[in-house]
Amino acid sequence: MTESDGPLVLGIETSCDETGVGVVRGTTRLLSNVVASQEDLHSEYGGVVPEIAARAHLERLNATAEKALAEAGVSLEEVDAVAVTAGPGLAGALVVGVAAAKALALAASKPVVAVNHLEGHIFAALLDYPEFTPPAVALIVSGGHTMLVHFEELGCYRLLGDTLDDAVGEAFDKVARLLGFGFPGGPEIDRAAGRGHASALDLPRPMRGEGFDFSMAGLKTAVVTALRNLHSSGERVRRDDVAASFQRAVVDVLVEKTVAAADSTGVPSVVVCGGVAANSELRQEMKRACEESGLQLYIPQPRLCVDNGAMIASAGAFRFEREGPDLLDFEANPSLLAPFDSDDLSAGPSGLGPAAASGALGGSALTGEGGSH
Repeated sequence: MTESDGPLVLGIETSCDETGVGVVRGTTRLLSNVVASQEDLHSEYGGVVPEIAARAHLERLNATAEKALAEAGVSLEEVDAVAVTAGPGLAGALVVGVAAAKALALAASKPVVAVNHLEGHIFAALLDYPEFTPPAVALIVSGGHTMLVHFEELGCYRLLGDTLDDAVGEAFDKVARLLGFGFPGGPEIDRAAGRGHASALDLPRPMRGEGFDFSMAGLKTAVVTALRNLHSSGERVRRDDVAASFQRAVVDVLVEKTVAAADSTGVPSVVVCGGVAANSELRQEMKRACEESGLQLYIPQPRLCVDNGAMIASAGAFRFEREGPDLLDFEANPSLLAPFDSDDLSAGPSGLGPAAASGALGGSALTGEGGSH
């Protein structure tokens, strides 16, 4: 899909702990992408605190929007529509973004478009790859989601596989806490794994060869069990080696299932998106596997993998041109995916879009050698 023109859309993302605002022309021309991170506010708690996240969005959203407009070199009056994440996500955080989008739309007499956060992640690929054209299989991996989606065209999605328990991002955070790393755990594990040896622990590859669903809770338990066994036998293991072994097990499963899904559906392309798509080993191994299988890989640059307003603006531009604006009575929907099943992810003609729907161990076998907190 190439596009030299199209609606000028301001996108707002507040589904979790990133206050993101971006400006996009059409679905592919990125004009600005400003993210106000809340890592400093949540790190001491070892995870996102919903009340703190919502309050921070409220405090930071206006300034973030002003900066995004300034970097894009446009005014709110020039914007054709305001797009906002309506779900899924944290209830309080979503409410702040939706209320702000409606207020901006009313103040400037602009239409508003409700966007599904997960579809936004898919559209992040278009900002880096304007030439991308379906059909494709998308691996969406983030703190709250791990799923494989097949689509013959943008806007109409079929769920192939989902996580049966923890999302990949959750598993990374839990193992990071177990190893004494900070929050968020994904980047910490990724950095430590680069210094470690992935063969140090023999960890399982959950549900390998068993369809397209995922299960990550057992892998975290396997790490705990391995460390306890090492402690009982008096053996020691470096944290970096544990991180490397865990990350390798996760990446093996994600890559194998994604390539298998592409082969099963007969698509020529793979999209990898979501916060975990910033993981260096996943990017490297997915690239290798796609090249070996003759698949074209589309994986956004890391700054577009994390939650951001630009991807919401891109998806919003698509929805706006295809279906028009939403009525102002739509509400934030934390569990937006609830009505979808494995046969079809579409909610009427809108696809994923909501427009049509209103620990520490007792004793440790770890050493800090080569690691960092």
